Amino acid sequence: MENRKKVIIRTSAVGIAANLLLGAFKIAVGLISKSFTVVLDAVNNLTDALSSVITIIGAKLAGRKPDKKHPLGHGRIEYLSTMVIAAIILYAGITAAVESVKKIITPVEADYSAVSLIIIGAAVVVKILLGIYFKSAGKKVNSGALIASGEDAKFDAILSASVLASALIFVIFHINLEAYVGLIISAFIIKSGIQLLLEAADEVLGKRMDRDLAHAVRETICADECVLGAYDLILHSYGPENYIGSVHVEIPDTMSATEIDRMERRIAEKVYAGHGIILAGIGIYTSGGTDEMRENIYSIIEHHEGVLQVHGYYADSEKKTVSVDIILDFELDDRNAVFTEITNELRAAYPGWTVLTTLDLDV
Repeated sequence: MENRKKVIIRTSAVGIAANLLLGAFKIAVGLISKSFTVVLDAVNNLTDALSSVITIIGAKLAGRKPDKKHPLGHGRIEYLSTMVIAAIILYAGITAAVESVKKIITPVEADYSAVSLIIIGAAVVVKILLGIYFKSAGKKVNSGALIASGEDAKFDAILSASVLASALIFVIFHINLEAYVGLIISAFIIKSGIQLLLEAADEVLGKRMDRDLAHAVRETICADECVLGAYDLILHSYGPENYIGSVHVEIPDTMSATEIDRMERRIAEKVYAGHGIILAGIGIYTSGGTDEMRENIYSIIEHHEGVLQVHGYYADSEKKTVSVDIILDFELDDRNAVFTEITNELRAAYPGWTVLTTLDLDV
């Protein structure tokens, strides 16, 4: 695959050039025709150009090699650059809203020429093409910033089309809707900024891993001949292309330490080769006790509402100790109450045993 950083920089550079040209033309048209919405649309283009500049800076900084202070690399800088872009978009949207309200209170009539209408129409076409280009490149290299820019460009095409529509309405019917269209545009800009900010915040906070990726990684792990099941997979993102994870695997309790070591190495190599993910830790679950006891414990637990998975079962007949991990749905009103109820029920079913239960997270 082509170098990810080069794709991001090249795509962003095209966006910068296109948006600067569009912005310059629209500012000229807006000033000549005294159109506030055209100037506002031009500011939106200049904001997009600035966003592309920040995307390039973010990509360059994120691509720096790991160092002593940041041994896992600098990939998360991309999330921070996205938040900066979101802040700029929000500022532009709020400023536009304030100016639109002023124009509603004190309207100024515009004066459009045929050339100005053609330029605005051409801007719509250019923005649609930019949107397709950005999204295609973003999906190719898994860049959230580029994909977001693509969506923003397509959205800008709609906004420019609304500016063109208000201009045509003014030319044909002499009805001035400029300030109201500007207010609508500013509302959409603010919405776009908030959405982008929340998406970046999700990445920084640590959002749920992609279901398809998690399923694929588990399939790779379970394909090993020694693995009976894979559980508790956790992936930590240190940038769009840098994942470090951990997992528990269930294995026969007859395996030796040497066999376990070989298995762990095989799994780590296959996961990295197939998915580019470093498995920093592979925990071990082994099963013991009677099959009847295991089936009964699983039956008791799964009888309760909201149980998503049961795993990590282990029973020591000599010490009369049994342990099991339980995953409960986050949608339950009181997960702790359900977990306590399950634990008490298991202890009642096995009064002579020490029952150890763990409430796992649905990740």
